Parts: sequence; structure tokens; C-alpha cells
Amino acid sequence: MSEVKTILLIDDEADLVFMLQGILTREGYHVVTARNGEEGLAKLKEAVPHLIILDMNMPKMGGIAFYHAIANLSDGKARYPVLVLTARANLEKLFKDLCVDGFMAKPFEIDDLLKEIKTILCKRYERGGAETKRDPGKPVKVLIIENNQEVLGQMVLAFATHGYLVSGTQSGAAGIERAAQDPPDLMLIKLGLPDLSGEATASILKQMPKTMDIPLILYTPPGERPKDASIQKICEKAKVKNLVESNDPALFLEKVEVFFRNESIRSHL
Repeated sequence: MSEVKTILLIDDEADLVFMLQGILTREGYHVVTARNGEEGLAKLKEAVPHLIILDMNMPKMGGIAFYHAIANLSDGKARYPVLVLTARANLEKLFKDLCVDGFMAKPFEIDDLLKEIKTILCKRYERGGAETKRDPGKPVKVLIIENNQEVLGQMVLAFATHGYLVSGTQSGAAGIERAAQDPPDLMLIKLGLPDLSGEATASILKQMPKTMDIPLILYTPPGERPKDASIQKICEKAKVKNLVESNDPALFLEKVEVFFRNESIRSHL
């Protein structure tokens, strides 16, 4: 693993957090900490972790409530790799049913913890791992059109960290020009752009010979869906299958991975 991996450590035991933060930092990880689930959710707005180490019994919001808060509605699986670390060893079966990436009961050996962390990260992120079906010699090119500079930066960082060749623009016109000059393998387009709307941008791209076959994902941040048009009409105009109501980089990473995995399966049928 060449790039520095970020670990979000959520636990209310101050001494344990202090110790693990020091050990993991010396191992080369960037460690972000939170004392409970509420703080953990707040930290996810600032950073995209490669792994979450999650305690169960915490004040304000415990581990189970936190896990459900970051789980996908479609399959209930968390949008980030999760290693459960808890004294409640009787919960192991519960979290196996929830498909967490790892489970360790307290007390534990540091060497065992480090080994488990490396196993999860390698399985999830190393080229040729179970989660990566793409040809490592041909990185996927993704173009993101997002007018919010902070959100765009977070999304670009998330995709770049996972091995994509990613670029971004902050307007529909610039995105169309970029796509025509260097067609990407997939585009993410925000609905509420300042010049051309997202659906208009998508519609233009679908009419241009060089870009008409590029898969498009149209999205809008939660609560910003226009009230004067139905989702069906927006999708018909943009010639896309659906509209995603999110600006969570981890969710888009998952959708893109699923898309290309399905494409790979279809290509071999």
C-alpha cells in the first residue's frame, strides 16, 4: 500500500485511543479519532476513511446506531470498511450477519490488531484484491462536475485514493468541453450547476458523438432536489436511469465499483 491510509478510530476509552493512535501513527497510518458515534459521523464530513475501527458501548451514540447510520439502504452494508473492536464478544455473530469486515474482542494483542487491519485494507484496496476487478494497467477515468469546491475536492481525493484517474470541473460547460477533449469512462454530474443544469449538461453529452456512450450518474445533495419537476422527468431529459440523492464520496465510489464490476461480468457472458 503506497499511499497513506486514513483510519477513523471511534472509542470512548481515552487511554486506549491514545495508545492506539500512537501505535497506528508509527505504523504509517493517518488516524482520526472520535469519542462516540455522533462525533464519528461529524468526522465523516471532514475526511473519507479507508477503515473505521468501531467500539460498541459509547455514550450519546453507540456502535450499532453508528453502523446503521452509515449503512446503505439497499443492502444494509456499511459504506466504509468497518473493524468492530469491543469487549462484548457475544456480538460477533450479529456483526458477521451485518457483513462487517472484521471483529476483535477486547482485550486483544496489538500484533493481532495490526495484522487484521492490514488484511482488511489489502483485501479492499490493493490492486487485484476482491474489491478491484479492473485491469490495473488501465485505470478508470472519472470526470466529476460539481460547483462546490470543497465537495469536489473531497470526491476527487476519494477516487484518486482508490486508483482512479479523476478530474473535476465546476460548471457544466467546462465539463462538456473536458469530456469532448478527453472522454472519461464515467461521469458524475451534479444536478444544480450554476450555468447549465445537470440534466441539460447530461442531455448535451448524450447528443455528442464523442460523449454519447459515456455512462452518467446524475446526483443532487440531500434536500436540494427541485420541487418543480419529477425525478422521472429529470431522468428522461438527461437520458440517465436514476438520480442519486447524496454527495457522499464513499457512496459514489461504491456505485462506480458496482457499475464496472457488472460491466465486467456482462463482457464475459
